[in-house]
Order: sequence, then C-alpha cells, then structure tokens
Amino acid sequence: MEGMITEIERFALNDGPGIRTTVFFKGCNMHCAWCHNPETIHTGRELHHYAGKCIGCYKCVYACPCKAHKRIGNEHRFFPNLCVRCGKCASVCYAGAMAVSGEKVSVQKVMEEILQDKPYYSGSGGGVTLSGGEVLCQQAFAEAIVDACHEEGIQVGVETNLSFPWEQIVPLVEKLDLIMCDLKLDDAEAHKKWTGVGNERIKENIRHLAQSGKPFLVRTPLIPRATDSEENIRGIAAFLKGADTEHTMLYYELLNFNPLGDTKYKSLHKKNPFADAKPLLADRIGSLKAAAEEAGIPVRVG
Repeated sequence: MEGMITEIERFALNDGPGIRTTVFFKGCNMHCAWCHNPETIHTGRELHHYAGKCIGCYKCVYACPCKAHKRIGNEHRFFPNLCVRCGKCASVCYAGAMAVSGEKVSVQKVMEEILQDKPYYSGSGGGVTLSGGEVLCQQAFAEAIVDACHEEGIQVGVETNLSFPWEQIVPLVEKLDLIMCDLKLDDAEAHKKWTGVGNERIKENIRHLAQSGKPFLVRTPLIPRATDSEENIRGIAAFLKGADTEHTMLYYELLNFNPLGDTKYKSLHKKNPFADAKPLLADRIGSLKAAAEEAGIPVRVG
C-alpha cells in the first residue's frame, strides 16, 4: 500500500494532544483561499523555488533536461513554464533553493519514521496525527497506517475537513482514536465561496460524530475578512450546541490566522490572496471566544 505525502513532521505539538508525529497527505478536495499548506492541495508532485537560498552553483542548469534553469550572465533564472517537475534540479541543489513536494511512500516507510518516536507518545499522551491536504482523499492509505499504528499500541488522530459521504468514511472513523475537524463558516454559500465546497455535508457528519461515541473536536481558523466575524463564530457555536455534541465533543477551538504559508506560495509561483493578512490581536480573539461561549459549549484558543 502506497500513498502520496509531502512530509512527516516529528515532535509536533500543535496537531493534537501530547508529542506527536504528523503525516501530511497530499491532495485536497477543497481549495481554501487562505490555505497555509498550498503544496498539499494538488495530488501530483510540485517544485518549490526558494530564490533567496540560491548560492549560484548552477548545478541545476546542467541537471535540468528541459532547460527550465538558465545561467544568464552571472544570474540563475528559473522558468516554471518549462518545468516538468522531474525533481532532478532539487536532487543536486544542496542549498535547498529547489525542493520537491510530493513523494510516493509505503506504509512501511511511514511506520519506520513513526516508530522512532514511539517512547515519547505514551509518556506525553501523544501519538500520530494524519493531516493534509485532506486525509480522506486517500482513505485506504490512511486506514492502513492506522492499523499498523494500532498493532504497535500507538493512538491515531486525524485532521480533516469531513466533507465526504458518511457511509464512505465510517470504516476509517471507527478505527480512529480522535477526530479533529474543521467548520470554517456557518453560512453554506460563504463556505463554498471561500473553500470551493459547501458545508452541508460537514454539518451532517458532525451530527453523526456526535452520535458515534468517538471523541472529536471542531476547529475554525480565524481568517481576516473571511471567517473572523462574531456572527460567523456565534452561528457555528450555536450549531454545535444544537447538534447534541456535549457527550463526545471535547471542545470548540478557534485557531488564529497562520501567515507562514506566504513563503510557500512564492516558492510555487502562486498568488496568495491573504499575503497582507495578519494574525488577530489577543483582544479580538478574546471577543470571538466570548461570542462562542454564549452557546454554552467549551471553547479553546489554539
């Protein structure tokens, strides 16, 4: 069993409880305008160009079979329109100016990374988190990793947009120890505008989760001009209260805007619609947290 991933992050502290190893799946059925991992959206390999790291060795010029790298005077120039994403330039770029996102890996290879940190999981209440991209786009691969982790006594959580038919995802949900799902906007049309997908199925699946007995939490990223209104946060909190989530939902989490994706957009030669956006200030987040708490549900800020 193989799947496409972008990276495996060890000692992750923000992807669930305790010390964790996070496996980032490549490919997503949404296209959130603010995505801070833009390299995980498309399913195929992608090439990053970090121009500031270039040391002018010109090894990429000689390695590239399609002449996408050129030496013009004493300057290196990269022409993305000529690139076929073979990755040969990245393999010889020791400075890291060229890098590939997307690697086909086996479950065994993933487990080799995970097992290196096994002693830290039990002591910290941690484990493995499957993230993305969207894990449910490669559900069979995800299930195989969960099974392999459970054979080693390792707990597994998933970060997901939950926007797939419930009947399809039940086999994976039943295996998981924790589900961390997003509900970005309360209004279905606004959700579709900003992510490319409506939220009707997500809300339906949250109702199913509430009845499943599986521990889960719901998150909303606080995106300036998109999701950070009190109306939106109140609406989501009211929905969660009405969905009878108090028995299995651990809490509702508000995540401050993450601006670190801008470098990735530039490296992929893509436009970042939120390049000028800044994280919310503490008093603003406090107001949004208070608005959510009006619904009588537990709320945290991440």
